[in-house]
Order: sequence, then C-alpha cells, then structure tokens
Amino acid sequence: MNIKDLITSDPDIMGGQPVFAGTRVPVESLFDHLEAGVPLDEFLDDFPTVARAQAVALLDLANKLLTSHNVEQLCAAVA
Repeated sequence: MNIKDLITSDPDIMGGQPVFAGTRVPVESLFDHLEAGVPLDEFLDDFPTVARAQAVALLDLANKLLTSHNVEQLCAAVA
C-alpha cells in the first residue's frame, strides 16, 4: 500500500496532523490505543472510518522503518 493511501496531512484537517487517509482520525490515535493495551479490533470499532487494511499496513510500515539498518538516520531526521 502506498504511503499516500495510508496517511494524509492537510492544514485544513486536524490542523495538519497526520491522519489516516480519507478520515479525520489521527495516526497517533492508533499508537496511543495500542500503547494503552487496547486491541486493534477495539481501535477499529472506535474508529470505523479506518479500514483494517490501513491500520495493518501502517503498523507494517512502522515495523519496517524501525527495524531497518537506517533507523539511526531516521531518528536523527525526525529529532
């Protein structure tokens, strides 16, 4: 799945905060829920506009980014 199919950032939507494409659900909400121990299915129930495929693809992308050999460069770029 293309990153633009997963995430959008528009100043007119949630102040430009990254959201799941086609929704007003901040990407951060998924990570906040998971951090709090909320299962993915419950997150999807809470935010029905987010497709399971979007959430799973985003988690897969985050996994690939954070386990890549270039993770130090990535962290430096966002610091």
